[in-house]
Amino acid sequence: MTIALRVARLGAEADGVCPAEGDRPTVYVPYALDGELVEVSEAGRRGDALIGQIERILEPSPHRVEPVCQHFGVCGGCAMQHADDGGLGWKAGQVASALKAVDPNVLPAAFSTWQSPPAVRRRIDFALRRNGRTVLVGLHRFRSAEIVDIQHCPVIDPSLMELIAALRIVLPTLALLKREGSAVANMTENGIDLLLRTDRLPSVEDRTLLAAFAHQHGLARISWAEGERGRSEVLCQLRDPVISFSGQNVTAPPGAFLQASRAAEDAIMAAIEAGLPKKRRKIVELFAGIGTFTLRLKPGMAYEGDEAAIAGVKRAGFGQITRRDLFRQPLQAAELRGVDVVILDPPHAGAAAQCATLAQAKVPRIIYVSCNPHALRRDAALLAGAGYRLVSASVIDQFLWSTQIETVAVFSL
Repeated sequence: MTIALRVARLGAEADGVCPAEGDRPTVYVPYALDGELVEVSEAGRRGDALIGQIERILEPSPHRVEPVCQHFGVCGGCAMQHADDGGLGWKAGQVASALKAVDPNVLPAAFSTWQSPPAVRRRIDFALRRNGRTVLVGLHRFRSAEIVDIQHCPVIDPSLMELIAALRIVLPTLALLKREGSAVANMTENGIDLLLRTDRLPSVEDRTLLAAFAHQHGLARISWAEGERGRSEVLCQLRDPVISFSGQNVTAPPGAFLQASRAAEDAIMAAIEAGLPKKRRKIVELFAGIGTFTLRLKPGMAYEGDEAAIAGVKRAGFGQITRRDLFRQPLQAAELRGVDVVILDPPHAGAAAQCATLAQAKVPRIIYVSCNPHALRRDAALLAGAGYRLVSASVIDQFLWSTQIETVAVFSL
């Protein structure tokens, strides 16, 4: 049975939202656009709500376009290829909604957006699954553990697509993959850095085959780890897999997080620099990672929890970086005395504990790089409660067509 529904808005996961009416509960419709009239069938439940699958679009939005990828609607990597702006308007709306709750006066005058072009993503984390004599190499199906064996991806750099095709040939010959695993490929200055996470130890023959694979395809390094949490071990290294920040080379640890592209990294950096006060004697950076912003800004002190990332930053010549778990041991107000600017770039969970102590410290300027609008809203509320004012916000759409949202928010006392 099908039903015709009008989409009232897009929700927090970019689904069309059709509010409850009479006895019918709310219906979420993936791949619908605001204002569309769609005919849907029931495809599942989400709490008390229903999930609708589009059978026909009765009244399409003027903003609907033809998706560019053959896997769209099946692969879970992209959610907004059917929107003419690639989802930028929805992302900006999500951030605006979150921040209006903190300071309704900041928008729209101090609100900016930037969007990545396609085919520039330099990092991919893909899934592996042995399937008889073949290995599936791809991304997870939309809201599923199944793997889509992607043949083409318009988001990533073409060299990463070539790597995926090559891995389909070599992985079935290796003993290290019994059932399933994952792989992270980072494009570095000296070639691709590949980390394989699998469910079986690599054999001597595996190591030989992977060394030959690295030579054949020009990879800088291949590493291996047992499962998703195992420590990585270098199997083959032909060159240092370095990332350049302001002309300084950092040897990234296997599987290191990078901003999606060089252009996105520059856009985030520009938003940070625009938020810096003219007079800034002392800057402290929190969650410094592999030095993406550290080596450009040269803060008085930087803090990071990952030992391998710290080692890379130090080898690049920046010694003022300290290992610290900022979730368990956030910097205290006394440690921030005399600091003019704090820049923090926490992971998806945000930095509630650290923002609570920042609120006490009364640092004049805080620049928060967020990848989660919900965590940003929570943490910004802590700062606002201590008297901080939201000066500006920049939406950096570095994950084109996805639901992932990057924001640079600037707070001032």
